[in-house]
Amino acid sequence: MEGNHEISMKTEVGHHEFSGEKLREETARIDALATAPGTTLESFADLDEKQILRKMDMRLIPMLAILYLLSFLDRGNIGNAKIEGLQEDLGMSSDEYNWCLTVFFFTYAAFEVPSNLLLKRLRPSRWLPFIMVAWGAVMTLMGIVKNFRGLLIARLFLGITEAGLYPGCAAMFFSAASIAGAFSGLLAFAIAKMDGVGNLEGWRWIFILEGLATVIIAAVAFFVLYDFPETASFLTEKEREFVVFRLKYQGQLRGKEPPRTQVAQAEEFEWRYVLAAFRDWQIWVNIFVYWGIVCPLYGISLFLPTIIRNLGYSSSTAQLMTVPIYITAAILAVVFAFLSDRVGKRSPFVISFLLMMMIGFSMCISSTNPRVIYGGVFIVACAIYPAFPGVVTWLSNNLAGSYKRSAGMAIQIGVGNLGGAMASNFYRQKDSPQYKLGHGLELAFISIGIVAAFILVIVYGTVNKRRDRIIQEGGEAQFTVEELSTKGDRAVTFRYMI
Repeated sequence: MEGNHEISMKTEVGHHEFSGEKLREETARIDALATAPGTTLESFADLDEKQILRKMDMRLIPMLAILYLLSFLDRGNIGNAKIEGLQEDLGMSSDEYNWCLTVFFFTYAAFEVPSNLLLKRLRPSRWLPFIMVAWGAVMTLMGIVKNFRGLLIARLFLGITEAGLYPGCAAMFFSAASIAGAFSGLLAFAIAKMDGVGNLEGWRWIFILEGLATVIIAAVAFFVLYDFPETASFLTEKEREFVVFRLKYQGQLRGKEPPRTQVAQAEEFEWRYVLAAFRDWQIWVNIFVYWGIVCPLYGISLFLPTIIRNLGYSSSTAQLMTVPIYITAAILAVVFAFLSDRVGKRSPFVISFLLMMMIGFSMCISSTNPRVIYGGVFIVACAIYPAFPGVVTWLSNNLAGSYKRSAGMAIQIGVGNLGGAMASNFYRQKDSPQYKLGHGLELAFISIGIVAAFILVIVYGTVNKRRDRIIQEGGEAQFTVEELSTKGDRAVTFRYMI
């Protein structure tokens, strides 16, 4: 999955043989070789690119998928705990419960950018396990809260500790989120049977056991995660040079007119790259597309068990009925990530899935038949989980410069996840069982997302054609390589992915 590798390889490769000063020296040495004068893509013609990517897949995907699975499991299991009695046992009103969902996204959004910049400055193999232990501890402590205030504070801290994980993992691992949904239903069904063990309610054991599992996996991750491609012990030196070359020059091979000048992406930290991300129009337009996906995402993940139970099913049955939805969505997420990379485009898939979501929510809002509503949310989930990695990688592919990309993705995910704060209040208890207000608001955000996606397609296409004309006329000659590198995705040598 080439496109997803391009956004992820820089953050998660190799720490076993290098540490401290040696890691920095090796990183600088491989970077220098990859960007040396005369080094071109043809310099690596003897390497098997697919074999290298498969090798990286085997080393990276399993652990990173588990990390994100646990992350999504721990932020979404409150929906499973609710139908097992959480709200009643803590004496909360429906509005107070919704506030506990909402506050998570405030701290998550606030800490996303600084956490992701720290990830760039620190070793991922240390930082990611550290925040895993932190959120695992918070999740475990959620199992012993006594009232609304305690749960509210725990959710605030969960948002702080989970911030920064997602941009540190490739978007392809979002399929793990849908698997987390399936596990959440199965685990909740099984763990709820522990009701009364240790004089604790079953929903408390959901938090405690899933939090402890996160802490245990974090300890394993400390030893098996990798840092940077320059220090990947499982790659040969030339393979490492190739990976770095691909990362530094991505975005220049998409145009009809290839540039005559090779421009490496800027890797050094400067605050101007972070400010450039905040000022970049495409990030803010992309956020509206993101909201069109993330509002339905959190509406479904936080309220699906409740929606199904309110159709007349028992709590146990509702937990189990979420499983086939998430399993199907996980399979589709992987399939369409592969197809999107093969065709080298994001927008056709993102827009198509947004339209699928509209169909699903239209079924939910227009019918009172439980089977039709269940079919509607099934369709919605099967569109959400393939669409989400598409919208994230679309922006990542169109941001050049390591730190601008990190800041840009953090803004997208941080501000974008405020959509989760909004979606936490879409489905009010007094609107059950049809939830017309909630479904209607989801349709509104999806419509806005579709409009924003078409704006991006039109503008990207126009800019790419203009840059092709400039290259034809030799326009890049008026800039030095350093100037083009500093410009990043604003350089005439860069092409936006559509």
